[in-house]
Amino acid sequence: MAKKFIIMIAAVLFVLIALGFIKYQQIQAAMAMGAKFAPPSPAVATYAVVESEWQPVLASIGTVEAVQGVTVSTDLPGIVEKISFESGSNVKKGDVLVKLDTRQEDAQLNAIRARMDLARANFQRIADLLKKRVASQSDYDSTVAEFKQAEAAVKEVEALIDRKTIRAPFDGILGIRKVNLGQYLKSGDEVVSLQSLDPIFVNFSTPQQNLSDLVDGRLVRVRADGLPGESFEGKISAIDPDVDKATRNLQVQATLPNPQDKLRSGMFVEVEVLLPKNGKVIAVPASAVDYAPYGNSIYVVGELTDKNGKTYTGVTQKFIKLGDARGDLVEIRSGVNVGDQVVSGGSFKLRNEEEVTVNNDIQVGANPSPTPEDS
Repeated sequence: MAKKFIIMIAAVLFVLIALGFIKYQQIQAAMAMGAKFAPPSPAVATYAVVESEWQPVLASIGTVEAVQGVTVSTDLPGIVEKISFESGSNVKKGDVLVKLDTRQEDAQLNAIRARMDLARANFQRIADLLKKRVASQSDYDSTVAEFKQAEAAVKEVEALIDRKTIRAPFDGILGIRKVNLGQYLKSGDEVVSLQSLDPIFVNFSTPQQNLSDLVDGRLVRVRADGLPGESFEGKISAIDPDVDKATRNLQVQATLPNPQDKLRSGMFVEVEVLLPKNGKVIAVPASAVDYAPYGNSIYVVGELTDKNGKTYTGVTQKFIKLGDARGDLVEIRSGVNVGDQVVSGGSFKLRNEEEVTVNNDIQVGANPSPTPEDS
């Protein structure tokens, strides 16, 4: 009995040892396969660096201002009797905008004209009598003075009535009406804004070191966010003689034609002063640049050699100095050469000297003047 029990235990132990050995062999084989497994190389898109010709510019942010712009106000108090304009309409110089009630002044004018007519008749009568030596010179002088006083009083009331007729001081576009019929207006109350928008001014500032590039008549290009795909050109018309002591910037003013009144006073615009000579630059897609606080870099694709002497396609990280930007492109002033293949897509997952797979089936944007559909 004991012998059978011992044989049974030995058999069980043998089976367990056999199973353990087989499992050990399986684990060793899996570990060997894992050691041989290598993850696939990251796929990247590349861009061949070429030399481009860019128009050199001085860029700034400016503000649009009307050549002439006022808020038309009342000169004298009164009640609005007539409104002769619509909000947003175009007017010419001298067009009547608002007429205040002048019934009291009209009555005064009629009375003063009657006195003037009487003074004129007395003047003419005394003048005839003076010729006949019937009237004295003093009577004549007194009559002349009375006539001139009456004439001056008439002109004074006429001027008062005219000042209660508010007219456009120049050609332009009216804003939103701020008065209503029957409304009492005090002296200085606003009636409507009036802006002359063609031509129009654009004021901007630029650092003092650009002074040598700023001359009257230099071409300026302007773009506004509210007008996608459109640009406006004009010329520098004035340069402030003083440099701002706080910012060391120069104030510059350009004058632009604006026949369709698309640029409006108060708009922020992007300003480019076009310099006379074209320059050659090296530019790459902005997506190729790896921006970092310690320095911007870019990955260049090339043939590298590992420590075992094996050649592979890999990337080299190079630190760069950036220049101007144009649309999808950014200027590289140092760190990249013409002909280099730089990573334009997928650089965020790379490390220096890492092996990569080039896949250019999908290319990133590289247009200096893009027009996005949702812009």
